[in-house]
Amino acid sequence: VIVPTEFVLRQNYPNPFNPSTTIRYDISEPARVTLRIYNVLGQEVRSLVDQVQSAGFKEVVWDGKNSTGKTVSSGIYIYRLQAGKYVSARKMMFIK
Repeated sequence: VIVPTEFVLRQNYPNPFNPSTTIRYDISEPARVTLRIYNVLGQEVRSLVDQVQSAGFKEVVWDGKNSTGKTVSSGIYIYRLQAGKYVSARKMMFIK
């Protein structure tokens, strides 16, 4: 079994995207993981992951919807990964 040697948050693809995008990240040791989407005002749009995860290569698909199931408006969004003490964020663009 191959296990990542460090925590990494990768760029989503496709980017820009419509209707969905894949976010990949690597977890080098078991950790509590949160992956959340924010708008440019810093408001949380949706929580995609909030659980303890084992080490490994992970991916999650975001369907461009907020926490109430409504499709978000076109624009730039930030996705933020926290895994243990590791924190990283990247930008992505949703185009309708």
